[in-house]
Amino acid sequence: MRKYKYTCLDLFSGAGGLSRGFFDAGYDVVLGVDFDEMTLKSFKENHGSAEAKKLDLFNHDNIDVIIDFLKERNIKLDVLVGGPPCQGFSIAGPRDKNDKRNTLYQAMVELAERVKPQAVVLENVPGMLQTNGGIGAKRIVEDFAAIGYKMEPKLLYAPDYGIPQIRKRVFFVGLLNSKETFVFPEPTVDKESYVTCEDAICDLPALENIYGDEVQEYPCEPLSDYQKEMRKKSDKIYNHIGTIHDKKTVKMISLVPEGKNYKALPEEYQGLYKYHEALTRYNSKKPSLTINTGHRSHFHYKYNRIPTVRESARLQSFPDDFIFYGNKSQQYKQVGNAVPPMLGKVVAERLKLYLRK
Repeated sequence: MRKYKYTCLDLFSGAGGLSRGFFDAGYDVVLGVDFDEMTLKSFKENHGSAEAKKLDLFNHDNIDVIIDFLKERNIKLDVLVGGPPCQGFSIAGPRDKNDKRNTLYQAMVELAERVKPQAVVLENVPGMLQTNGGIGAKRIVEDFAAIGYKMEPKLLYAPDYGIPQIRKRVFFVGLLNSKETFVFPEPTVDKESYVTCEDAICDLPALENIYGDEVQEYPCEPLSDYQKEMRKKSDKIYNHIGTIHDKKTVKMISLVPEGKNYKALPEEYQGLYKYHEALTRYNSKKPSLTINTGHRSHFHYKYNRIPTVRESARLQSFPDDFIFYGNKSQQYKQVGNAVPPMLGKVVAERLKLYLRK
């Protein structure tokens, strides 16, 4: 008898970091929904037989399209996952509680109410718990409670789960009509054993002063357990195209020691930079800073260039067989906006304990 696979649908999927975690945990990811075509191409190519649909979820009529998709394929949905944009609650953004994007999660509420998956997993920014007295989190918990889901929120710190990146995300996990409350998995790694930048990317070609080919060979065997895991299903390197900076940028970053930023420049140059993370060089012995969507402010711990898309993807815990599509700028955005797949996988594995076949 074939082993039963729980079904999973990803709303506001982006390239699908969260659902890739569910896919790697053995779930059948059936559909990704987003509004960006190239992002959806990356989603579709990296989630087995999953389909991808471009839909505007400000318009809740489009929820009918998703329900029709499930009906046509006779799919009973087990888990609905999603990371709706909530820039109004982001600490990095202007923090406007009236930002209309903050209401996009209501598309998840409506879809859950109509198809009744066993569980809902919603991921978002830490500001959800902090901004304006945590009003964002309260709304989410109350709206899902009204349709039968007991939502449990928790802030997860990526390095605690073996991810080489300082990233905090809030996960809400709700179980339908359940007497049980979801208990989040405990950290799998202690502080002394955090996976570092060097552990994550030191096996990739240096690319100093060269762009690199679309497809490259590994220059060496894996040099850490993390690299072994990332390379498990891949025998080639993709998305590893270097950036050759102008002479001024190369000069400035060459003056920044490992783990420091523009404040470590000679005094006469410091006034050139205002952004607090400008010219930040990663520390090889620590996890990286939060991967962004391609601002040119973070630099390799050793080389005088920004990390490649593949290096950023490694630091986000995307395995090397996950290929990103679109131009370089689109690829950086897809990586930076994603949930680390390993974080999704940890939640997905724990959730299996609560699901019925």
